[in-house]
Amino acid sequence: MYKIITMEREFGSGGNEIGRRVAKKLGIELYDRNILVEAAKRLDIPPIYIGDLEETAPGSIIFNLSKTAIGGRKDNSNLPMSEKLFLEEKKIIEEIVEKHDCVIVGRCASFILKDRKDCLKVFVHADKDYRIERAIQTEKIEPGQAEDFLRKSDKRRSSFYNTHTGWKWGDLSKFDLCLNSKSLGMDTCVELLTGMMQS
Repeated sequence: MYKIITMEREFGSGGNEIGRRVAKKLGIELYDRNILVEAAKRLDIPPIYIGDLEETAPGSIIFNLSKTAIGGRKDNSNLPMSEKLFLEEKKIIEEIVEKHDCVIVGRCASFILKDRKDCLKVFVHADKDYRIERAIQTEKIEPGQAEDFLRKSDKRRSSFYNTHTGWKWGDLSKFDLCLNSKSLGMDTCVELLTGMMQS
């Protein structure tokens, strides 16, 4: 029986919404960006930078702050902030799953929990046109900017994932279940995951 769902998702595919709905329906906790917030808090990274840290790729300006006081560095470790942050997120995820059943969206949780048999590892995807349309509707992105925003978001997300897992973003062989949210529909995705958790 599965106790945990980890979910990686293409931008605009609806993975976050599916995760929220599944967690609510099952009455279990949902973890997503709050893992990042907690990790940054533990590392004393100022709240003003939280938005920039979300799935930010190593080498970006936010990680170049890692050797400064404002970056929250307290020790003499040679690890870059990207690695310190990811290791803290990994620790938090491992703590979470020992406490209760949950849904975890993003943060490479599928990789972190890859050896757990009670973890259902899910990838949510959809075609580009559907994701663009959904980004315009749900994220309120201007239609003329949506395709470029989607491309940059996918690149940022894949870079974060590839760097920290050593796997290739979008390699469906790394997941137990891959859901095309356009073909199946959001409701069906939620029902499938809920059923698998309850079976």
